[in-house]
Amino acid sequence: KTGARWRDLPKEYPSASTCWRRLRLWEERDVWLRIWRAFLSELDQRGRLDWSESFLDASFAPAKKGASRSAKPAKAKVVADGKGIPLGSQLASAQAAEVKLAETTLEQISVPRGGPGRPLKRLLRVIADMAYDSDALRWRLLQRGIVLICPHRKGRCSPEPNDARTMRRYRKRWKIERTIAWLGNYRRSLVRHEHHLLLYQAFFHLACLLITLRHL
Repeated sequence: KTGARWRDLPKEYPSASTCWRRLRLWEERDVWLRIWRAFLSELDQRGRLDWSESFLDASFAPAKKGASRSAKPAKAKVVADGKGIPLGSQLASAQAAEVKLAETTLEQISVPRGGPGRPLKRLLRVIADMAYDSDALRWRLLQRGIVLICPHRKGRCSPEPNDARTMRRYRKRWKIERTIAWLGNYRRSLVRHEHHLLLYQAFFHLACLLITLRHL
């Protein structure tokens, strides 16, 4: 009801300005990101991450009404495993094309297993919507051993590379939609209240690590 204002923090917490500075400092030092990746590493060691297929999608976070010009809408791209657990994310401008951010978002996955790993090579399939239909993207991912599964755009001139049996997996895209809905349950990730993108990213990482924690 309050809109999650800083001044509405519980009385046992430090001042709002102190909490704001700590949140920004810990995000600058990748504290929330390291905690999130530690949870993912624990899930991976227990064999509870599904690497056979992954899902890629983006959510739009409008700026708070009446905010200054520095608080612009943001686009949050999320990649999730076969169970819908968020593996990585990337924040960008709302005007950025999704297909241009696909590879950089996949490279945000970092789940070390007994040391530094290369989880991008462990992905087998990436399931996305029509916005990612690009032959160049398909070829670059295929060189890494990853199959891109997405429907074709209308008016396509080049031959269709999709296989009917492979496209059956597209029916499971509801899993990434569910992940986006989970993130929307956290008010600070649903709307960008903060002027600084770093602060919004901190709240987004917090939401992702809390979702991952629920699966432990």
